[in-house]
Amino acid sequence: QVQLEESGGGLVQAGGSLRLSCAASGRSVSSNGMGWFRQAPGKERVFVAAINWSGGSTGYADSVKGRFTISRDNSKNTVDLQMNSLKPEDTAVYYCGVAHFGLSVPTSPNRYAYWGQGTQVTVSS
Repeated sequence: QVQLEESGGGLVQAGGSLRLSCAASGRSVSSNGMGWFRQAPGKERVFVAAINWSGGSTGYADSVKGRFTISRDNSKNTVDLQMNSLKPEDTAVYYCGVAHFGLSVPTSPNRYAYWGQGTQVTVSS
């Protein structure tokens, strides 16, 4: 069993930056892909970014390309999401997940086995 805990959310003005972190415990997730999703009020959970087991392959939603960067540290069992040039439409609860497999960069929430509780990101205009 894997437990995930996100941190780093908060309130920021448009154009600002935040760095989200997700720490996994219970077992090593170094062989699993990991990702970030977000869910705005009244909307479905949507893909933001994902990274394969080694960090050698990443994927991003079109809405965040060029602004967000996902990275991982397998020695610490963590995955981070650096968010720059934030926009009000980035406001959501952000969730990290551990994928079933390691080689791919999964963009569907159905490909994920474990989820954290989420961290709120609010971007004011």
